[in-house]
Amino acid sequence: MRKIWKLVIGGIQSKIFNIFLVTLIFIMAVFLAVISYQNNNISKIISAAAGRQQDSIRDISSQTMDYVINQSLTRSTRMEAFIADNLFSGLGMNVTILAQAVQDLYRNPEGYNDRPVAGPDPSDEGNLSVQHVSGSLEGTAAKLGNLESLMKALVSQGGLNSIFIGTPDGVFIITDMRPAEKFNGDGSAKAYNVVSRPWYSATLESGELYFSDIEKDSFSDDVGIVCACPVFSESGEVVAVVGADLFVNNIAEYIESSYSEGRFTIIINSDMEVIFAPKAQDIFDIGLIVPERNLRNYLVAALSGDRDLYVVNVEGTDYFMTAASITTLDWTVISVVDKSLTEAPSDAMIAGFEEISDEAYGEFRQGLDKSKATTIILVLVVFVVGSSVSIVMSTRIVKPLTRMTDKIRHISATDLAFDLEDIYRTKDEVEILATSFADLSFRTRKYIEEITRITAEKERIGAELNVATQIQSDMLPRIFPPFPLRFEFDIYAGMKPAKEVGGDFYDFFMVDENHIALVIADVSGKGVPAALFMVIAKTLIKNRTMQGGSPSEILEDVNRQLCEGNESELFVTVWLAVIDLRTGEGFAGNAGHEHPAVRHKGGKFELVEYPHSPALAMMEGMKFRQRSFRLEPGDDLFVYTDGVPEATDGNNVLFGTDRMLEALNDDSSEFPKKTIRNVRKAISLFTGGARQFDDITMLCFHYNGPSGQWQTREFAAQTSNLDSVLLFVDGLLEEHGCPMKEQMALDIAVEEIFVNIANYAYDHPGGKAVVGLRFTDDPRSVEIAFRDTGKAFDPLRREDPDVTKPAEEREIGGLGIYMVKKSMDNVEYRRLDDVNEFTILKRF
Repeated sequence: MRKIWKLVIGGIQSKIFNIFLVTLIFIMAVFLAVISYQNNNISKIISAAAGRQQDSIRDISSQTMDYVINQSLTRSTRMEAFIADNLFSGLGMNVTILAQAVQDLYRNPEGYNDRPVAGPDPSDEGNLSVQHVSGSLEGTAAKLGNLESLMKALVSQGGLNSIFIGTPDGVFIITDMRPAEKFNGDGSAKAYNVVSRPWYSATLESGELYFSDIEKDSFSDDVGIVCACPVFSESGEVVAVVGADLFVNNIAEYIESSYSEGRFTIIINSDMEVIFAPKAQDIFDIGLIVPERNLRNYLVAALSGDRDLYVVNVEGTDYFMTAASITTLDWTVISVVDKSLTEAPSDAMIAGFEEISDEAYGEFRQGLDKSKATTIILVLVVFVVGSSVSIVMSTRIVKPLTRMTDKIRHISATDLAFDLEDIYRTKDEVEILATSFADLSFRTRKYIEEITRITAEKERIGAELNVATQIQSDMLPRIFPPFPLRFEFDIYAGMKPAKEVGGDFYDFFMVDENHIALVIADVSGKGVPAALFMVIAKTLIKNRTMQGGSPSEILEDVNRQLCEGNESELFVTVWLAVIDLRTGEGFAGNAGHEHPAVRHKGGKFELVEYPHSPALAMMEGMKFRQRSFRLEPGDDLFVYTDGVPEATDGNNVLFGTDRMLEALNDDSSEFPKKTIRNVRKAISLFTGGARQFDDITMLCFHYNGPSGQWQTREFAAQTSNLDSVLLFVDGLLEEHGCPMKEQMALDIAVEEIFVNIANYAYDHPGGKAVVGLRFTDDPRSVEIAFRDTGKAFDPLRREDPDVTKPAEEREIGGLGIYMVKKSMDNVEYRRLDDVNEFTILKRF
């Protein structure tokens, strides 16, 4: 080996230097080649990717717009047709009801007395009245006045313009709010021949329920649709024609207002005649029989029931079109949108992307050039510095480092010792490094021993805290609804502790059959001490409340017991109320707790502020105030601990009662569970993940009203119990004098609802169903409620089956609930926390 300057040629130093030099030159060459290759390759990739992205954006944008147009246009068109069809179906139903009443009168005239009907009186203009317009009220026709109440009810409840009765001998009786239109300008009565009206003769010709074309009203300039039905005697002779009409002015105005730039709605009849169209568009004219081939082909498909979205070319312009049928009148609603309007967003998006892509590519090229120059400079600097350092340090560090490396390599989990040997005593950084390793080895062994001990202790404490958390959680009511047989109220509560165990608690329990107690409290302090004090306070409050007495007396006794031996000087704020469920009257005591919030039915939550008494366990011999209040049916009561208004965000800003009230009144719900969830969500959004410093506890009570009239019974949700359910229901119906006809309708409805609960509410056996009945006298009616804790399901959302189709063409299911809705006077569903409640009402 030769020594040139400080470099020993042939030794480890030269080897280290040579290896470093060769490796560095090779890496530099490879790096520069890769950089050059990647620059060219990336440029090509970016250019190709930009083109593909433009094509993808254009395709996705076009598909998205087509999908959006298809969904929104088709849905809105079907909804418009459904609303119109429902309107005209209701017209037919009202006519059918009156026709049945007229038929009963003509077939059983001995059951009715003569009741005159007055002629039109202009002073009644604007008031609903029954008017005798023409003909002589003789014989059975003289009894038609007995139908006055029915005719008025059908007009007011069905939203009709008028409803009327005509007979072959010229009698015409009409119910409307426009008696003044029955007179000429000189005050003389207008002549009216009912048998000459087109709807009259057309109805006789059809022999069944008949809908007319659009025709002008006999007494005004308005146009509308007439629905009429013949009435036959027992011998099959026509004794009357019953009808009702609806003006279509609103439909024409709606169609006119549907026009916006490139979009509008039209209605055509089965003869492909345009009967409603906006004046501003220039494709369809009212009364036009469509001649255009492409358009005519689409309209033929639409009239045959094809409701899908199509693109139709009309006079060189593409339009989106979708249709929906108004089956009652055999009309079709068609929505039209200019396709070019949907392509404008896509074109704007492509242009913007091209501009951004060009700017990004230019910046990318500049970045690549700068990166290349910087890389070359760094490589040269590293080469020079590394060469110098490798020559200087190789001699001093190679041997001790090799030894040190070998020693460290043999260190294992069972032998962490590293002893300081003479070879490491080089009086430089190598010795410091070796000394550090020796010290690290010693401290690591000590640290592992300490960690092992601490971990075992922490696991023990964690296990005990888990048990304490579970015990505390089990002490609070967690099953909702807690009283499924009670219809007077709904209640929900929850607590989120700041630590493993908390000092807050809530409770609610029945003091007796007619009184419920509500409790919410907050123990000072946190952790295990507060949790233990909470258990004691909760137990004392409940036990004392069950003994009876007012809230002030209860709080005085509990305060005395908590003060005894309270060396830790803990205290607890308490809000306690006892409510009479028969009247909604209650008494509340507030021992240093937060103000409750009350919402009266139809209103908003507001804080109820009044002077408080001191917290419990602060001083012996204290007297506590109480305050009376009254809840009306539909009112809500919300109580909480200070963890709600004092929740803080990352900037230490308090949530506050104003934000709490805003959350309570946002999307207000009659369901306590949803009310509490709204507040929890608002707190979570406000804090934004900031640490929770205090327990958050809330309780919400909704008062439904006294249920003294409710008679309830619980049944296992099994079809085998149907007979027991019907026996319970029929017994109460017979006891209250329910007629057999209404009782049979109710039995059918009860059977349908209970069997649905038994078959579908629960996935496992053992489910329960509660049946309750309530009777009222004015008007005489019965309300039957069904409750179960099964899966959430609203049968009223299901679309009614098309009963006009033959049975083999209708979809399976839905007919039973449809029959219930049609046979009952009112049907309602609601989800009470985790309970389904389905209610039917029948008048008799």
